[in-house]
Amino acid sequence: MLRQISEDVRVNLKDRLRDVRHVIRQSRHDHARNAAVEAEGRSSPSSPAKGLEDLLGHAASVVDDAMSLAEALVPHERPASADAATVRSFDHYFRSNGRSPSLDGERAFRRDMYYLAKAIATRKTAGAPRIYEASLAAAHASMRKRHADLIAELDVAAEPDERIAVAAVLCAALLIELVEHRPIRFNEGAQGGGRNLDLEIRFLAPLALACGLATIGADDLAAADMLEITMLAADVRHDRIVQAYGKADRLGELTTVFAVLLAHLP
Repeated sequence: MLRQISEDVRVNLKDRLRDVRHVIRQSRHDHARNAAVEAEGRSSPSSPAKGLEDLLGHAASVVDDAMSLAEALVPHERPASADAATVRSFDHYFRSNGRSPSLDGERAFRRDMYYLAKAIATRKTAGAPRIYEASLAAAHASMRKRHADLIAELDVAAEPDERIAVAAVLCAALLIELVEHRPIRFNEGAQGGGRNLDLEIRFLAPLALACGLATIGADDLAAADMLEITMLAADVRHDRIVQAYGKADRLGELTTVFAVLLAHLP
């Protein structure tokens, strides 16, 4: 129990540090927003306010560069490139260790989903979201609590069709949990403070689909290929996924969509 408490504290601390990092990066003197303001000449170059803004912007840049250097020097398990996010099966992420859930499975889930979400963000032009590991951990815990029976069915689903059926339900369940726990958040203040559910699903659906593909045996695909396939498939069926999520029986409706995708993808 103490180990789990320590893990929770560590994950939440990492999220808070990323929030701080986000604010620092937004304040850099060479940030696109600040550069645009300077180009438009909204402040007089000689005004005290402009001088203070420049000073703070350069200070933020120095801090951000120092944090990037420290991050590069500290040993950490991360993909070698933005497209190298590894995705593993539902079995791997949700298997039990004795009578209790495997902490290694939760860690792997948080790490893999975090870097996969970052890889997706680099491919899309809809803004740079903030990704929260604590929310990924909460979604993982909720999956184990609410869908333990579905996870157990993976042990008896030997035939390909049976495994696709179980993986499709788990994909649907995972997408629902991810949307509920909101591990990916955008700059909501710039959009009037409301959620953009359509955009969130566009980023989260490939995560669920990738886990499903790995579960049915497509985990031998190169990481870049897995990323490309899941993003393309989820984008093609995006409207259908959003419609299914809005139905009363969202689990059943989403399962149908994911079953079709899993049956026709490599």
